[in-house]
Amino acid sequence: MPLTSRPVPAVAGNLRIALLAVLALAVGAFFYFDVGRFLNLEALQAARASLSDWVAGNPLLSRGGFFLVYVLAAAFSLPGAAILTLAAGALFGLWWGFALVSFASAIGATLAMLIARKIVGEWVQQRYQAQLAKINAGLERDGGFYLFSLRMVPLFPFFVINLVMGLTRMGTWPFYWISQIGMVPGTLVFVFAGTQLAEIESIGDVLSPGLIAAFTLLGLFPVAARMLMSMLRPVPAADLAAGNEPARSNDVQHGSVRDDRVLDDPVQGGPAQEPGETVTPITAGTDRSRTQQ
Repeated sequence: MPLTSRPVPAVAGNLRIALLAVLALAVGAFFYFDVGRFLNLEALQAARASLSDWVAGNPLLSRGGFFLVYVLAAAFSLPGAAILTLAAGALFGLWWGFALVSFASAIGATLAMLIARKIVGEWVQQRYQAQLAKINAGLERDGGFYLFSLRMVPLFPFFVINLVMGLTRMGTWPFYWISQIGMVPGTLVFVFAGTQLAEIESIGDVLSPGLIAAFTLLGLFPVAARMLMSMLRPVPAADLAAGNEPARSNDVQHGSVRDDRVLDDPVQGGPAQEPGETVTPITAGTDRSRTQQ
């Protein structure tokens, strides 16, 4: 019996409407108040001195406020994650900045995935259940490897991965911890770049082509290793016991596979006897053989 029951359609429908309303308000407020004008490199560099003074005088409030802002921005898929990550390094230093961004981004990503799942993911799964059966089975088996690779490769936008995974049936806890681990290298790079904010002229200075290539290779490694292990995986013992091992070339005679087991005669209850031959009794230490009359 499941630990949690499925919500009744009325409750699920109301929750979907409420999430849509909150999402619309958040996105509308972001653009109405032009919050994006604060989320660019020039604005961050200009305000760094005053923000650093405020952080020094309010260490707990500044860290808590930054954490909440980052979670909400990630949860509602708002732009500016890269600038916020640079700000973490510029204002809180490498390790404090890394810790804040690592947990805030993973929590925000998980919330974004759940919002997408509640708004449209459940409907997609029900509407296209047959078409998604193989995809769900593959994600259940290897979804962790694919998600880890997507998080490692900086070519895939952060919010797109969250929304796409919301259409699948990946569990919430695996999504959270795999995302957090997979985003560690990129988070460290951006937070460290934030500590050197004065030397950065554009976001492109943070991710050079060589660094992107290195992250891509590192991200593809788990998937490649998984595929290689699947190719080299031995036949399970249960299949061997059931006689499902692949046929060897020297076992094939006249187009059929023969082995040294003696088939039971369905009538006599003993070893099967072909016309014109007798069965030699089998004793210990001897092979089964048949002699022609």
